Amino acid sequence: MFVVRLDDGALERLVLEAKGGDPWAFGRLFDEYHEPIYRFIANRVNRPSDAEDLTQLVFVKALEALPRYEVRGVPFGGWLFRLARNTIIDHARTRHDHAELDAAADRATDEAGPDEVVLLRQDLDAVARALASLTDEQREAIELRFFAGLSAREAAEAMGKQEGTVRGLQFRAIASLRRSLGLDLDVEPMPNEPAPGLGDR
Repeated sequence: MFVVRLDDGALERLVLEAKGGDPWAFGRLFDEYHEPIYRFIANRVNRPSDAEDLTQLVFVKALEALPRYEVRGVPFGGWLFRLARNTIIDHARTRHDHAELDAAADRATDEAGPDEVVLLRQDLDAVARALASLTDEQREAIELRFFAGLSAREAAEAMGKQEGTVRGLQFRAIASLRRSLGLDLDVEPMPNEPAPGLGDR
């Protein structure tokens, strides 16, 4: 999982400099967020080429909208992922694309041997079925929190929901995934705590 490395102070300074027209500062933000944005989009569209194009489009939109972004208002990561989410929705409306497990399986097994390919595909099938059992909102919360590495606050901003709502979606999604994958459920988290092994930042 890719996690954005900038601390809050450094991120705020970069955003302010980028708002002021500093191309180096925006380039640094691009470098920091490009991979998690790409992965988030790639999980939701059919072709890698579309994911690349949409990722570039998100950053073009971000550059255009940055002067209107209020640093003290919402987390930058959440704001950027909301742009990505809206870009995916617009794309889906025009192309009607859906993510395909086979594409992910092909990428994951490019360098594996025949026996490993079978095992990897079985694992991917199990995970895909488990993810498919989640609601759309639960799946998106998991993607933002653990695949993109956003904090609960940033994920809440990206989804347009309260932070507590996102934490609840995350908790229920993890519980559902553990049940679907047959993982040990002996240790149950407290209502306001994340599931074991998947802590919050």
